[in-house]
Amino acid sequence: MSATVRIPTILRSYTGGANEVTADGGTLAEVLESLESAHPGLRARVLDDAGALRRFVNIYVGDDDVRFIGGLEATVADGAKISIIPAVAGG
Repeated sequence: MSATVRIPTILRSYTGGANEVTADGGTLAEVLESLESAHPGLRARVLDDAGALRRFVNIYVGDDDVRFIGGLEATVADGAKISIIPAVAGG
């Protein structure tokens, strides 16, 4: 299964400047593994040293925050749109 992954500006140095890339996998974990194979270093910016989603990185499959639909085991349908969104804070 193939998904389209939207890459935020801060991570585009890993994708050669591309704002969208494709990745294969039936779960978010598999998609991230596919991304890492094609774009080394990207996974370390999304996952922490324990392999969990970083606290200040949000990932959506379609309109659903993966933290509420299974985390790394969230199902990714063929043709799904995935968005990686770094949290922004300020004051």
